[in-house]
Amino acid sequence: MIVRLMGDGQYELDSRHLDEMNRIDNNIVKIVMKGDERAFRAEFRKLVDYVRRNGKKLPDEVIKPSDVIVPPVDLTLEEAREIFKGDGLIPG
Repeated sequence: MIVRLMGDGQYELDSRHLDEMNRIDNNIVKIVMKGDERAFRAEFRKLVDYVRRNGKKLPDEVIKPSDVIVPPVDLTLEEAREIFKGDGLIPG
């Protein structure tokens, strides 16, 4: 699975990480719906850190189709409302 962190590049993650990423993603959807800016920042950072910690960063010159695209870390709560709704970033 290829995950693009906007502004940081692409990471290759084993598909076994999908469940945990989906759990974090679903938490972000719930938090965004409540409008809790502080909790959103913490959970969004958790998603980005999870990808960085568990993924293998691909060289910048290697570009593969991304399975998941994570917005940049400076994403605002207002912007997140447009992205983190329904199934969030990760369907299912």
